[in-house]
Amino acid sequence: VQLQASGGGLVQAGGSLRLSCAASGRTLSDYILAWFRDTPGKEREFVAVINWSGSGTYYADSVKGRFTISRDNAKNTMYLQMNSLKPEDTAVYYCAAKSNYYNNYDRRQYTYWGQGTQVTVSS
Repeated sequence: VQLQASGGGLVQAGGSLRLSCAASGRTLSDYILAWFRDTPGKEREFVAVINWSGSGTYYADSVKGRFTISRDNAKNTMYLQMNSLKPEDTAVYYCAAKSNYYNNYDRRQYTYWGQGTQVTVSS
């Protein structure tokens, strides 16, 4: 499956953005989907994960209550709604997919990756 992330941009602190991850090549409903992010000097960080149907989600503590992960299997697309953004949310955001539902926070478990989209939050 090929993944294409989009929706990043520049936003002021307190603002909102919605990222999208569109899939092609395979049906997205076959995969567990997640968002990760890269910041300079840090390892790729888990953000959120969603199960095959969308009924189960899990978030990193740093984004819990502010970010919402969702998916539309009919549109073969996953989303990350980001509200109350903070400067520390500045990063390149990546979508990822895998088939199994364990160690969901571990980036090494993911087989497929999108190209990344830059999110910059100004103070």
